[in-house]
Amino acid sequence: MAQESELIARCGLYCGDCFNYKGEIADLARDLRKKLRESDFSVAAAGLSRYFKEFSNYEQCYQVLGAMVRLRCRRTCRSGGGPPACKMRNCCLKKGLTGCWACADFETCTKLDFLKPIHGEGVLKNLRRLRDKGVPAFLAGPRSR
Repeated sequence: MAQESELIARCGLYCGDCFNYKGEIADLARDLRKKLRESDFSVAAAGLSRYFKEFSNYEQCYQVLGAMVRLRCRRTCRSGGGPPACKMRNCCLKKGLTGCWACADFETCTKLDFLKPIHGEGVLKNLRRLRDKGVPAFLAGPRSR
């Protein structure tokens, strides 16, 4: 596993806390899909849908599990993982910054907006903590997700 400070993404998220990096959800979804296939559960779901309306959505559920299997980051932001066109990473590299917390404009930066639907204000909280307290305090926690 990467060194703790290497797990701090430039946007202020901490890969070590992320289910994508840890792979736990991806592994569970993979194992459940395998068990569902082995037991031919689609046939049971079709029959159960007569009694439980939710089972009529079985195929969609199976597809969502497949998407969860793909939610895995094998490399951290700092080691080239994540989207190649990541605006935050590219901006930090262009400016020669360790992370967004070193930028005077992060509070109003629109490059962070795409993270809000998933992380809410967590990214800004992390960036403020990194800026105000430093990396050791950030790593000691608490961190937002």
